[in-house]
Amino acid sequence: MTLTNPTDVRPLGGRRILIPRGGPWGNALASDLRGLGATSVVAPMTNFVVTDDSAGLAAALAELAAEKFDWVTFTSATTVDVVSAYRAVIPARTKVAAVGDTTAAALEAAGYRADLVPSDDNTAHGLLQEWNTATGGVVPLRILTLRSEASIPVLTKGLIRIGHDVSSVVAYRTIGVDVDPAVVTDVRTGGFDIVLVTSGSVAEQIAEQFGDIPTKTLIAAVGPVTAKDARSLGLRVDTVLSIDNDEMLTDLAAAAKTCA
Repeated sequence: MTLTNPTDVRPLGGRRILIPRGGPWGNALASDLRGLGATSVVAPMTNFVVTDDSAGLAAALAELAAEKFDWVTFTSATTVDVVSAYRAVIPARTKVAAVGDTTAAALEAAGYRADLVPSDDNTAHGLLQEWNTATGGVVPLRILTLRSEASIPVLTKGLIRIGHDVSSVVAYRTIGVDVDPAVVTDVRTGGFDIVLVTSGSVAEQIAEQFGDIPTKTLIAAVGPVTAKDARSLGLRVDTVLSIDNDEMLTDLAAAAKTCA
């Protein structure tokens, strides 16, 4: 593998890395990677479009700002991007639950916070398992759940089953984004040292737009769920990174050594 700058001795010195996700999370990661010596290229491969019920979403976010909810839940980083795009206000008294560390990192990058993140199982099921302990078993709570059009409302149904007053709002639907042809050419010809896979929907776009990626390029999936989704689509996964931001950077540095 040819390094962009072979004289850079930093952990990711000389590595050229494709980040297929934009927004606050992608831009923050790009900055972190540059600090470790990498050349980061942000090329978003998915985007969100507003739900058909945009009036319903706006009304729900207005209620959120007016402190009508005890909790608000986020099940993806894209949901954070939507809320950030609306410049939504989350009051200090309203608690925030994130389905995993990637979503929590996106919240932080967007200027929000996460009060509850599952300790082990970064899924809706994991969040439900820890919910009663984290909230002291208080029922009912008024909760706003934000989700994508395509998602199965596991968290919403679970919270309703517990006995909470839940308002579920479809915040967005995901669409594929065609990347710059120059980026496509670079990926296909081994111009990137590392290609990140950040979600199942991104994996789908990578498989569709890039086809067979040279074996000298390291394909790194963020988290086991994304890795599973990527492999189910026939995408090669060379390494699985932690979904914790700091650990992810450490994992990337270690993985990069194996393909020096």
